[in-house]
Amino acid sequence: MMRAIVCVKQVFDIDSRAPGSSIVLDQAGKRIEGAAGSRQLINGFDEQALEAALRLREHLGELEVIALSVGAQFNQDVMKRALAVGADDLVLVQDASLDTWDSRHIAVSLAAAIRYLGGADLVVCGRQASDWDNALVPFVLAEELGMACLSLARRVIVNGDEVEVERVLAEGVQVVSARLPVVVTVTSELGTLRYPTALAKLAAARRQARRLGLVDIGVPGQHVPAVEVVGLAFPDGGRDCRFVEAADGAEAGRRLAGILLEAGQVHVAGGA
Repeated sequence: MMRAIVCVKQVFDIDSRAPGSSIVLDQAGKRIEGAAGSRQLINGFDEQALEAALRLREHLGELEVIALSVGAQFNQDVMKRALAVGADDLVLVQDASLDTWDSRHIAVSLAAAIRYLGGADLVVCGRQASDWDNALVPFVLAEELGMACLSLARRVIVNGDEVEVERVLAEGVQVVSARLPVVVTVTSELGTLRYPTALAKLAAARRQARRLGLVDIGVPGQHVPAVEVVGLAFPDGGRDCRFVEAADGAEAGRRLAGILLEAGQVHVAGGA
């Protein structure tokens, strides 16, 4: 039977209407944290990756789907959502060092866990996580596993020993393929994760995730970060708003052009 391992990450809920109010910058620990009372959930793109694997199982008839997560701590009720929607197993690798911005440490730990579990024909990831937005883990993971990486898929199809994905581009749709085993990253165009039934939720609540530590999968707890974060800050959202007053539109346009020239926002090309 083919096996798909879906990498999922527990993150805190970020209010898209006022993101600054739901994020706390820990300057001492150089970390991004959720504000007090923030809801924990599975990263949205990772939910879509899980949906891609479940659709593949429906298409293929037989496919083992394992949800895998690495992190410093987990909310069982949150992570069991993967079981409730249909994952065959849930594996959680927990260690304090996994509370990190270091994409390489995360990817190396995921790769070690996948090898520990016996490998995979297909590894499915969300395009990026909503906390750090690095979008690096899937590519480093593919390198660690020696697999090709097909990114930004809105549709994933497996035919025999080949994976074909559709990618949405500004100019249209691109179709690319690779031979198994392969890492695929999924984007939001694929669609949202299915909603679990009440019975599925009850069944998932009675099941237990498989818990592992870094020692179990052969990863040293002490590591040297590949990236150093020297400071954290919210972007400056201030705006300079000026009203242009004039007798008519032509005059208003000339005055606006003058203001933009003074501010260095436009440049006049030399003529012949």
